[in-house]
Amino acid sequence: MTRIDRRALFASGAAAALLAATGASLASTPKKGGTLRLAVPRDDSLERVARGAVFDTLTEIAPDGTLRAELATGWQTDADARIWTFDLREDAVFHDGDPLRAEDVLASLGDVARAEAMSGNKVRLELSEANPGLPFLLADSRFVITRNGQAVTPLNAANGTGCYRVERADDDRHFLGRRVAGHYKDDVAGWADAIEIIVVPDANVRAEALRDGYVDVAVLPERDLLKDQRGLRFHPDQTDMALAVAGHVGLPRTIGQGGALDDGRIAERWWLA
Repeated sequence: MTRIDRRALFASGAAAALLAATGASLASTPKKGGTLRLAVPRDDSLERVARGAVFDTLTEIAPDGTLRAELATGWQTDADARIWTFDLREDAVFHDGDPLRAEDVLASLGDVARAEAMSGNKVRLELSEANPGLPFLLADSRFVITRNGQAVTPLNAANGTGCYRVERADDDRHFLGRRVAGHYKDDVAGWADAIEIIVVPDANVRAEALRDGYVDVAVLPERDLLKDQRGLRFHPDQTDMALAVAGHVGLPRTIGQGGALDDGRIAERWWLA
């Protein structure tokens, strides 16, 4: 394995991790503060977590798999499940300071259905075919709502309504997001002051970075370097180890099964205990 200066690589990281408690002893109440740091491979992990931090969708899938509102506060459909009406939040604001408008939803979802704004803060989506599962579909990160339907990349120019605004981004290498003050999800999500994602191609180095306290979460680490390490938790388990997590990280009791990264929502759902 090629050695690199890990201290230099994670120069922006915290000091060594706190003595870890077991997952069972973590308080279920999230805590605010700190920077949550992830080491990820060179795949779609960085973009996936960054999207979950910067952007919102009309609906979202909670960690327990249930559907809940996000930028939409409610929705209705006709008997055929072909015409849908979504009520939009009135307190959601893009990171450039502009409020969410029905026109932003229309521009972002124009490829999904024929869309139009209605009186009040409502949008109407008319599908070509019936789809009773549309609210579940719209929770997918493919359907994030952007300002005027703008592209989500490059990340350094991303303008969303999510809990974190982009402070620094280098696609496929590094992302730093800072929590938005006065966000509509305050006291519900977005617990860390900042979220940092670092692309580390070598699984051995990702494991070492977690073991030595330079990051809080390692994605697909080298298992043999961590399997006997005390104070860590593994998802889905120690054998598969898609995620290895420091003991001082708090996370929902149930983690989304759609993907190892809590369906891309780690940034707003996890905290530093």
